[in-house]
Amino acid sequence: MNDMTPIAKLTIKDWESDQEVRWCPGCGDYAILKAVQRTMVDLGTDPSQTVFVSGIGCSSRFPYYMASYGFHTIHGRAPAFATGIKLANPELDIWLVTGDGDGMSIGGNHTMHMIRRNLDCQIMLFNNEIYGLTKGQYSPTSRLGTNSPTSPGGSVDRPALPCAFALGSGARFVARGFDVSKNLPEVLKAAHAHRGAAFVEIFQNCIVYNKDRFEDFAAPKGAEAQQLWLQNGEPMLFDKGTKGIALDAENLTLKVVDVVDGDWQAAGVIVHDVTNRSVAHMLVELPFGTFPMALGVIYDDPRPTFDATVTAQNAKLAEGKEPNLAKLLAKGQTWTVEG
Repeated sequence: MNDMTPIAKLTIKDWESDQEVRWCPGCGDYAILKAVQRTMVDLGTDPSQTVFVSGIGCSSRFPYYMASYGFHTIHGRAPAFATGIKLANPELDIWLVTGDGDGMSIGGNHTMHMIRRNLDCQIMLFNNEIYGLTKGQYSPTSRLGTNSPTSPGGSVDRPALPCAFALGSGARFVARGFDVSKNLPEVLKAAHAHRGAAFVEIFQNCIVYNKDRFEDFAAPKGAEAQQLWLQNGEPMLFDKGTKGIALDAENLTLKVVDVVDGDWQAAGVIVHDVTNRSVAHMLVELPFGTFPMALGVIYDDPRPTFDATVTAQNAKLAEGKEPNLAKLLAKGQTWTVEG
């Protein structure tokens, strides 16, 4: 995130490009697009200082639909482009758009190193647990038993957990949301406020190849009891405050407890601390069904960014030196070939 001076108040229309939005009717990407455009308006950022970078996949059409700068790049390699853009112009606000295939399979190595380096950007990973653009093959995040053209008998792969992957890669900001959630813009604003690589997993409904996969916790209505929306400094309560998350001190694990008459303290419900990395690891690996889905800002503990450190280092190395390429080439490390 960059400390940019807000420009004149814009509207969602100002962030809509002149390109026809082309996703399957009912795709969750439409809702995410509107949430991001609404976030841009609320943040008051300047489109001319904003860049959306994507790889390959359904989600990677995103830059076409934002009235800002954008790059639709190579499969899995969006982090490399984003890193180059940020180092060339540190003042730009970089948003990286990827999917569970693009970012966790072919681009897993690039995603890991971008997070490890802590480039100042927002990473939105759209997770629909399937390959949509290439017609429905199972992806790294597909659940056991997923039936697809490449797993006709049901997938036997243990699925990757994007947020656990991010934490294991050294992420300093990890959050979750889902496409139709009214809370998604607030999650994106928190990611933007974080200085460093802010990783946001967004569950996204693929209407064609993985329809309603997340209905048990992400349905527009009726699934609230299965959502644990985390707020820093607030108790971990869900199901209208009748249940909460407590620490099982004997086994050093989390557990669900009942809350009677609103007395969450008596029930042992823990208060969310976004700087507690150990609890963050436990939250992102909670088995859904036994536990609710942990959503919102799970971890947020900044440290110096890669781009700021590189910029400062280059400035120090350049002190007292004259930028003269011809002089550098003639310094003695050259030779002449005579034929």
